[in-house]
Amino acid sequence: MALVVAVLLVTAAARKLDWSAPLCLIAVGVVASYVPGIPEYELDPEVVLLGLLPPLLYATAIRTSLIDFRRNRGPILLLSVGLVIFTTAAVGVVAWLVIPGLPLAAGLAIGAVVAPPDAVAATAVARKVGMPRKLTRLLEGESLFNDAAALVALRTAIAAIAGSVSVWQAGGDFLLAAGGGLVIGFAVGALAALIRTRLEDPVTDTALSLVVPFVAYLAAEAIHGSGVISVVVAGLILGHKAPSMLSGRSRLASRLNWQTIQFLLENIVFLLIGLQVRRIMTEVGDSGLSVPELILICAATLAATIVARILWMAGIGLARRTFRRHAWPWRYSAVIAWAGMRGVVTLAAAFVLPADTPQRAVLVLVAFVVVAGTLLLHGTTLPVLVRRLKLPPPDPAEDALQEAAVINTMTRAALDELEKIRTVEDPDDIVERLRSRLQHRSDSAWEELGRQSALTETPSDVYRRLRMRLLEVEREKFLEARDSGMADDDVLRRILERLDIEESMLDREEEETVPDSDRELRTPAATAGSCKHLTKEWPAAEPSSPDVCAVCVENGMTWVHLRECVKCGNVACCDSSPGKHATEHFHETLHPVMRSHEPGETWRWCFVDKQLG
Repeated sequence: MALVVAVLLVTAAARKLDWSAPLCLIAVGVVASYVPGIPEYELDPEVVLLGLLPPLLYATAIRTSLIDFRRNRGPILLLSVGLVIFTTAAVGVVAWLVIPGLPLAAGLAIGAVVAPPDAVAATAVARKVGMPRKLTRLLEGESLFNDAAALVALRTAIAAIAGSVSVWQAGGDFLLAAGGGLVIGFAVGALAALIRTRLEDPVTDTALSLVVPFVAYLAAEAIHGSGVISVVVAGLILGHKAPSMLSGRSRLASRLNWQTIQFLLENIVFLLIGLQVRRIMTEVGDSGLSVPELILICAATLAATIVARILWMAGIGLARRTFRRHAWPWRYSAVIAWAGMRGVVTLAAAFVLPADTPQRAVLVLVAFVVVAGTLLLHGTTLPVLVRRLKLPPPDPAEDALQEAAVINTMTRAALDELEKIRTVEDPDDIVERLRSRLQHRSDSAWEELGRQSALTETPSDVYRRLRMRLLEVEREKFLEARDSGMADDDVLRRILERLDIEESMLDREEEETVPDSDRELRTPAATAGSCKHLTKEWPAAEPSSPDVCAVCVENGMTWVHLRECVKCGNVACCDSSPGKHATEHFHETLHPVMRSHEPGETWRWCFVDKQLG
């Protein structure tokens, strides 16, 4: 309970002060470890590797796009496997050279320990500074599999410390770990998907999801496969299948529960790292090394860890350019090279080292210094680097366009299906109510496109504001009914659940950073050029009006946003406006393409194919 309370207090304070939460938690843990009366807690590596790592990996995997992962599998493998092996060798040699009496096998063991970066710290910084999504997904993908490669390398190095191990044996162990993890992960993911498809109760479904990562991990480890790979594969499969196999209530329950679990676990582990410092320093005192020697050892290992990642990224860029393969922009390589923060897996792996490992206490200290040093150095300077390199953040304008296009396609399909399935017995007012709700959702998405230039509330904003106020009044009457005993408690809970669901539908997620005023609202590259009407070269047409819908003015009506016919230049109001005169113009003239007539917007829309271009 003390750990949870400390996490809540420290993360809240860090968010308020705009500080790095992992660094603050480690610092608090270090201070607490020296406070009299605080019980000494020895971090059991099994607590991390079995108790914390599977659910943390699973929580990340179910939110990772399988489509994006397949698209970036080459770069992800280069980072999660190639870079881990390269870092293990580089750091291992440096540790062997600077630590007196350390065998090379033990040096490779500490190299494997510090090789895998921590996903939590890197992606937290990435989302905070608005890093391009491709970089964020590469870092997340790397973190999903690099723990597996590092733990296999560590297992091989520990075996080498105890005796001899051949290259063929090491390669066989790696293939067994990867293959076994993949097979078990696919099997557990497929079985869990089959079971969850048949579950209708959200509570039962969420409870089953809590078991999946541990089943996948333990089953893979039982056949000497990689539990990490098994958990990740199962999570990717279930995350990909969730929209088709789960009900909306089950997805909402699962999402909120896993967000809570991930928040607590990933922050508790940083606090536990800090609590280990006192015990680590006590053990190092018996190593026989002087303070200057320890400083040199820690500094050299930390430098080797950082430089190895930089050299690997530089080598990848050089190789791709040499062989004329598509290369990342050098700015992307620079950010990935500097996003090597280490975390709890590194410290847990250090405690896995056998008790008779030469200079074990020093190696554990080195692991802690690498974790704290990379978090401090990279965590505080990565935001500055991203800003200095002027990397483009995710563009809310492009997101709004893509959202509007997808929702419009969904709405048109639903309206077409409504016309097919309705019968003569279905009341017209019910059908009209369904049609109105579908159209309102589509209109709300299109209205978001004009937020940069809109000076007044859109119809959806007005609806949201008024309905939220009405919900407050309804909730006040609900409380009066509850306090007076007007209805049974079960009845009241059902009513409150309906109010909560409607309120959650009205609330919009916190808006992302508004793009610069000189950034144009352009058509997304993913949808541009997908329609013959949009790719056609239309001759320039003079707009019929600079800033008004003439039909609305004539009829005394108002409009929300303006659209311009590409063929004839007719300026008319959008579908969120009462008149919907742009669509009316299309039906009258069959001119297929219109574009936005709002300042700073250049996107176009084809009425025929219902596509952006």
